[in-house]
Amino acid sequence: MKKKLFTSIIAIAFILVSNAQERVIAKDSVVITKHQTTVKGVSFPYTATTGTLPLWEDDKAIATLFFTYYKRTDINNDTKRPLVFSFNGGPGSASVWMHIAYTGPKILNIDDEGYPLQPYGVKTNPYSILDIADIVYVNPVNTGYSRMIKDSEGKYPDRKKFFGINADIKYLAEWMSTFVTRYNRWRSPKYIIGESYGGTRVAGLAKALQDSQWMYLNGVIMVSPADYKIFDGSLPIASGINLPYYTAAAWYHKMLPKELQEKDLTEILPEAEAFALNELIPALAKGGFIDENEKRGIAEKMAYYSGLSKKSILQNNLDVSTGFFWKELLRNSEKTIGRLDSRYIGIDKKVTGSYPDYNAELKSWLHSFTPAINYYLREELNFKTDLKYNMFGKVHPWDKRNNNTRENLRKAMAHNPYLHVMIQSGYYDGATTYFGAKYTMWQIDPSGKMKDRLAFHGYRSGHMMYLRKQDLEQANEDIRLFIKKSLPKEGQAAKY
Repeated sequence: MKKKLFTSIIAIAFILVSNAQERVIAKDSVVITKHQTTVKGVSFPYTATTGTLPLWEDDKAIATLFFTYYKRTDINNDTKRPLVFSFNGGPGSASVWMHIAYTGPKILNIDDEGYPLQPYGVKTNPYSILDIADIVYVNPVNTGYSRMIKDSEGKYPDRKKFFGINADIKYLAEWMSTFVTRYNRWRSPKYIIGESYGGTRVAGLAKALQDSQWMYLNGVIMVSPADYKIFDGSLPIASGINLPYYTAAAWYHKMLPKELQEKDLTEILPEAEAFALNELIPALAKGGFIDENEKRGIAEKMAYYSGLSKKSILQNNLDVSTGFFWKELLRNSEKTIGRLDSRYIGIDKKVTGSYPDYNAELKSWLHSFTPAINYYLREELNFKTDLKYNMFGKVHPWDKRNNNTRENLRKAMAHNPYLHVMIQSGYYDGATTYFGAKYTMWQIDPSGKMKDRLAFHGYRSGHMMYLRKQDLEQANEDIRLFIKKSLPKEGQAAKY
């Protein structure tokens, strides 16, 4: 049960600074509260440090990042205590999603499948990784309460310093170094976890931290990672890699042929994966010059593994987009399925069309997350401000040029024998598909010399697999085991 006492309120004249009728967040502020929780049957105390910490450039603050830092307080020596930095994605998303639904000490008040319940709010997370690691939830610029800071002339810094793949990685590495220094965590084993676009972010951060901050990690965790090398790549791979996800979503909605539907999901997915790799992608590579009989044969197999009609697949020239799939799978029932989690059902204005009117799952999630985070920060963590908490911030246009994050993760692993990587994906995620995540893992290290330090875990839910109670428990346990495995044994040196 949470104790309502404050300990050590640093910079108490914090949070809301009124200047020329502007809502401005203090650039350096902290509130610390004491709490108690129980994880896996063990009760222990912890503190929640909530506040803002400046981003420095040439010894001047150009932005301030809002964070929440959970630290278990019955540990006498934190030099062996892992520290996890947690990022969400977007780009432009706050850290709210994993903060109050996955790894933290509190989770949303939702049902066991992840749907909203009233009254809105949070409850104890009995599966949190706080038992074995301290956690920092970071909100990039313009998300949560994080904001740019005006200079002495009243001008904001150039947006290019923040809103792009490489700019984002550069400034976050700088901020993390400041945090580790201020909170005396240089000797602690360090991990970074990123969801969705956060997967791209943490892949790049692994090397940037080594190169620019001289900070070496023990682990990188990519949750439903977005890999722009796939999205922006050639059609055969970008399209064909989606087929196993179609199989999973169709199985969930009971749209597959009887012989597949009667099997368990994990029994049929290897079949769909093999078809995608060995037949569909090569067929798509042939484009308009594919033999007509081969094309029809591929379309028939696609129909078998996707729940779509052979006719609709041929009308799309075998290149079935995810958007079309979300609209088409349940078209005869006049329903659509969700993008980020295809278990969710939507209702469109018209049955016709090639893309759903809205993302059913995201509307459901915002329904429960938005009131919960605003309540939790103000009333339980005592961080009060009139500034709006940006679930999604204004960060576009986003510069995607010179994206070398996948290769940089390989280099970081090669340079650091301690570094391990784990990927977690939901089978029903149609935005960053589980098979796309597997493909990313395969491509990180083409030599195969480091594959013993790479791991993949799949779950029977979507993009935020942790919203389903059964997967919340398992996914946290997978992180817990990953951390334990990647901590070196006493006296084990980082060498090949």
